[in-house]
Amino acid sequence: MASSASRYHRRRSSGTRDERYRSDVHTEAVQAALAKHKERKVAVPMPSKRRSLVVQTSMDAYTPPDTSSGSEEEGGQGEGTPTSSQGSIGMEHWISRAIHQGSTTSSSSSSTQSGGSGAAGRLADVLAQTHVGKSGNAPSTRLCVLVCINTCVSSLGVPVSSRVSAKIQQLVNTLKQPRRPPLREFFVDDFEELLEVQQPDPNQPRPEGSQMVAIRGEPLGVVTNWPPSLEAALQRWGTISPKAPCLTTMDTNGKPLYVLTYGKLWSRSIKVAYNILHKLGTKQEPMVRPGDRVALVFPNNDPAAFMVAFYGCLLAEVVPVPIEVPLTRKDAGSQQIGFLLGSCGVTVALTSDACHKGLPKGPTGEIPQFKGWPKLLWFVTESKHLSKPPRDWFPHIKDANNDTAYIEYKTCKDGSVLGVTVTRIALLTHCQALTQSCGYTEAEIIVNVLDFKKDVGLWHGILTSVMNMMHVISIPYSLMKVNPLSWIQKVCQYKGKVACVKSRDMHWALVAHRDQRDVNLNSLRMLVVADGSNPWSISSCDAFLNVFQSKGLRPEVICPCASSAEALTVAIRRWEDNQPPGRGVLSMQGLSYSVIRVDSEERLSVLTVQDVGTVMPGALMCVVKPEGVPQLCRTDEIGELCVCSIATGMSYYGLSGMTKNTFEVFPMTSSGAPISEYPFTRTGLLGFIGPGGLVFVSGKMDGLMVVSGRRHNADDIVATALAVEPMKFVYRGRIAVFSVTVLHDERIVVVAEQRPDSTEEDSFQWMSRVLQAIDSIHNVGVFCLALVPANTLPKTPLGGIHLSETKQLFLEGSLHPCNVLMCPHTCVTNLPKPRQKQPEIGPASVMVGNLVSGKRIAQASGRDLGQIEDNDQARKVCGTVLSSLTCLQLHKRAEKIAAMLMERGHLQDGDHVALVYPPGIDLVAAFYGCLYAGCVPITVRPPHPQNIATTLPTVKMIVEVSRSACVMTSQVISKLLKSKEASAAVDVRSWPLVLDTDDLPKKKPPQLYKPSNPDTLAYLDFSVSTTGMLAGVKMSHTATSAFCRSIKLQCELYPSREVAICLDPYCGLGFVLWCLCRTCVVVAEERPRIALTQSFSKLFKDLGLHPRAVSTSFGCRVNLAICLQGTSGPDPTTVYVDMRALRHDRVRLVERGSPHSLPLMESGKILPGVRIIIANPETKGPLGDSHLGEIWVHCTHNGSGYFTVYGDEALQSDHFNSHLSFGDTQTVWARTGYLGFLRRTELTDASGERHDALYVVGALDEAMELRGMRYHPIDIETSVIRTHKSIMECAVFPWTNLLVVVVELEGSEQEALDLVPLVTNAVLEEHYLIVGVVVVVDIGVIPINSRGEKQRMHLRDGFLADQLDPIYVAYNM
Repeated sequence: MASSASRYHRRRSSGTRDERYRSDVHTEAVQAALAKHKERKVAVPMPSKRRSLVVQTSMDAYTPPDTSSGSEEEGGQGEGTPTSSQGSIGMEHWISRAIHQGSTTSSSSSSTQSGGSGAAGRLADVLAQTHVGKSGNAPSTRLCVLVCINTCVSSLGVPVSSRVSAKIQQLVNTLKQPRRPPLREFFVDDFEELLEVQQPDPNQPRPEGSQMVAIRGEPLGVVTNWPPSLEAALQRWGTISPKAPCLTTMDTNGKPLYVLTYGKLWSRSIKVAYNILHKLGTKQEPMVRPGDRVALVFPNNDPAAFMVAFYGCLLAEVVPVPIEVPLTRKDAGSQQIGFLLGSCGVTVALTSDACHKGLPKGPTGEIPQFKGWPKLLWFVTESKHLSKPPRDWFPHIKDANNDTAYIEYKTCKDGSVLGVTVTRIALLTHCQALTQSCGYTEAEIIVNVLDFKKDVGLWHGILTSVMNMMHVISIPYSLMKVNPLSWIQKVCQYKGKVACVKSRDMHWALVAHRDQRDVNLNSLRMLVVADGSNPWSISSCDAFLNVFQSKGLRPEVICPCASSAEALTVAIRRWEDNQPPGRGVLSMQGLSYSVIRVDSEERLSVLTVQDVGTVMPGALMCVVKPEGVPQLCRTDEIGELCVCSIATGMSYYGLSGMTKNTFEVFPMTSSGAPISEYPFTRTGLLGFIGPGGLVFVSGKMDGLMVVSGRRHNADDIVATALAVEPMKFVYRGRIAVFSVTVLHDERIVVVAEQRPDSTEEDSFQWMSRVLQAIDSIHNVGVFCLALVPANTLPKTPLGGIHLSETKQLFLEGSLHPCNVLMCPHTCVTNLPKPRQKQPEIGPASVMVGNLVSGKRIAQASGRDLGQIEDNDQARKVCGTVLSSLTCLQLHKRAEKIAAMLMERGHLQDGDHVALVYPPGIDLVAAFYGCLYAGCVPITVRPPHPQNIATTLPTVKMIVEVSRSACVMTSQVISKLLKSKEASAAVDVRSWPLVLDTDDLPKKKPPQLYKPSNPDTLAYLDFSVSTTGMLAGVKMSHTATSAFCRSIKLQCELYPSREVAICLDPYCGLGFVLWCLCRTCVVVAEERPRIALTQSFSKLFKDLGLHPRAVSTSFGCRVNLAICLQGTSGPDPTTVYVDMRALRHDRVRLVERGSPHSLPLMESGKILPGVRIIIANPETKGPLGDSHLGEIWVHCTHNGSGYFTVYGDEALQSDHFNSHLSFGDTQTVWARTGYLGFLRRTELTDASGERHDALYVVGALDEAMELRGMRYHPIDIETSVIRTHKSIMECAVFPWTNLLVVVVELEGSEQEALDLVPLVTNAVLEEHYLIVGVVVVVDIGVIPINSRGEKQRMHLRDGFLADQLDPIYVAYNM
């Protein structure tokens, strides 16, 4: 006794196992499947989590595994066998490991589970020690665990220098393994990628039986004393037997609370009917008329008040709509219930006094309007609040007809709530059919544990019971939670003949049962199992019979039934049947193809089903194919059960289209002939009709997930997940399984609540094993497995999981999981084939092809600059400077600087001078001072005083690489360069001469320098590219002068113009506009950012900013300004291109808003003196109009070449000195390194010619080659940023064929894991790419340079060197 009691307490406290899904056979099958997985060598990297996200301390990670978990494999451990995935590590190993690692350092942030002995364990220890050695004893901010599941890690060849790279390497190795299923090769169309079409498996089982015949139930016998309507029955019993008990309610102690007699039910129902019709509204304008709908809002512990209100509505000929009590304004699914009430035109809600008091109230005591609900008048139906009807008033009792009797709500798979209308004749016929099937007689006692507001609980406990004058003992859910045995005790106490339960209630009774001596169930003639249609209910039925057969329970008493809101009771097992119950062991593989194949119980993947009895009296049943035309199935084929009967629902209220599809189905034979002139109703149940007319249900349409053409039932997946329980750490019955559509196929998602005391390693182990088990048993991959903290999933009113709400939270990124494991690599098998590059067609053929097809070669040029003699150009630079007073001041200051350079610096013509100034006049003056002195200036961004360690080395590098003879700067920066902080970052003794220009000499230089040759160097333009390359471009006096004139002409920069510049003045166009000429321009990143320019224009519109004033420019290293919008010419145009074609290096123009469209904005207007051609980057041949290629430029203000220490001639000549391989092979072009295309528009430019628009797509250096296609990071980043409001910024980069996505999170760290599925889904959907690693970081981690460009390579280096301190790193498997 004591031992069983303690066992009961332990099991109850651990979150009881959900017996609905339990099957010993299935559990053994799952354990066997997991054992098989030991033989496979799979290494999965565990996600990294910041320590603040991990609740437990590091010592908690050493809790020994629960040895009482019920797995048979947890005893001994084979010598040298890695069994970590079974959770069966010896106790000594745990203790010694905790002591060993704890003594080394408590902050070891790589607690590595080695799993057994041998090389894997040794290497795991080495990995752990390596990390400890690196970090010393400093407390680590992150917990990062690497779990090697059943594998010898040393075989991976993992470099131990970096944790991150080791994990990615491990992931890469895992992904190298062949993927199932093998897919047929599929060609890629010229213009777009086609998703792989799933080819049917040639060996898949196919139905072989003959076409089924519709099965008819027994005739519905007309008994002489059956009433003509349910109200007539109530009237009869209320007047003939007023003292007969109708309903007994219980309190939470199991004591009878109240007995409602038939007399009381009759009189009170009349009172309710009178008050509804005559006391709401005015005499002239009553609020409720016969035929109107009213809501019934009653709690689950008050069936008596509900019953009175329900029959009051029937007597008043008003249609009751029973719904759940709204507990808060944000109940799960409450909004959809509100939508149903609104569509039914409900304005009045009937409720009880206690319920009304418990509803949420506003500040003035009124009940607030719930979200999505119509405005309701709340009306309390307690007798004391109602007026007595006049003596001459009496309800009109008619025979049952086709008017609506009541509306039962039904929640669909997508969360929407529909109202199923049941007519008065259907209600009566259903009660008659149940009476006949169950053999109900007067005064029988029925114990009801079910929800009395709907479904089986309503039909048996409220309706059929009254027709037969039965006595219902109602057990509230709150009592079941306190005492799960209460219903059995009431059956014994009241000698109950019938009990209505769910398999859950049978399981709870089993768990709580402690060999009570006084239990005797021999009075029970029928135990109605309401969820018999769940195939997993069979195990509860078997186990219950096992225990209680010795207590008087007869085997034939257990009567599973199948029902649905649309078809009411579909089938029920008869209690007096002599034939034994049917059961079938079906192959899950067969079921996934909708084929019935009987299998042996020895096989791993089987489903055992029991019959749910025979067809209802007076009904006709058939099985049709679930999709498409309702064609009859074969006898060995699974389909949807359909019923033709008076006793079914009539329609979905107000939804004629959906009604037609569900309630007006005409099943057909294979020849296309209908089998009946009467319509059938779809039940929503999947199954078949077996021998002897027994009905078998294998699942529900709502739980059906069609993955790659195979059908899987959510309940089956739940059962498999629950059978994996070496460590009871997931709350039983708190698992949700649903599918989400990603990339044109359904993907399985499993969400479970984990117990608060489970460690990270426990979670990861369990998740890994669930994936393996589902893969083995069901032969299907899980796309995403998420664990959420205990008690956080949305609940239904009776405590189950609200599935559609859970799915909605998952899709919108509000689920807040604490662990996520995604497996897109194994699940997504319909990606387009990787692009195979075709052999290039020669440039000559391309050119001829363009000519033949009438396409012009893609080239364009700006206006002509006009001719000026060479010597004038050099003077022009200095000449324009002197044209006004302010320029005079600048000139004088520049002269003093030139004098200082000559005097104190002793510099020669052509010496290089680094100018290290903050943005301002000093920088401009110093630049011109250098030119006056004949020196070559190099502008350098000064080091940041707060961040010397990272910014000063760049300054030092530029000074050294540019071979500067002198550094000119301000006094403050001069001190900074030689400070103590600086000496920690660089060798401060090796600076060249440093001059500060705060105190300048008074005298002028003897003469101003004039270049003897216009092609000599004017200045060097140094910058670091986004890919991390530092290069200086040589700018000659000719180029500089041409540049200024070109911009002056384009932007009409007259001397009187005032221009504001908000740009970085150290390199590129920003420097040119600061120092050489002065306009609002948005300098583009890789391509014009349309959203940014539009929102900027919108923001400043009220301040008078003209949208036309905001435009974009385009420049690059070889030519600092190729396009600027200017003052004349047409507005920039935007085109929409197909993103899929772009990946194949093609341009296909599409309409705005079409799928996969990408807007591209014209990059300003080509500057005067600039010629552009689009060339193939590989063959160097010219391309046609609207073809994608590299932008080449020919222009006087091109740079002269790279200034590099080693002078890489090949690089220099290629970039600045290229020739076309065909056509005009003489012209010298500079290669921009950017992909783009030219398009001749219908617009005319200033010269009257048709305008040629240049569209920049992105830099070749930044583009990523993945799956043989070219991706531009900005496109993927744009998709990712759109997925969730908390993603502030995003950067992507490739690493060994894996795509790494880094997102900055604005919000709490708890939201970090929400982003992983969203990011993965978005990139899959929009770019057909699988994300390998998702990294969630704090705001500001993604490095952005002063030009607004993301430094993706710096980010990549930081990630691989483990310097980002990420909140979470997910490795998608």
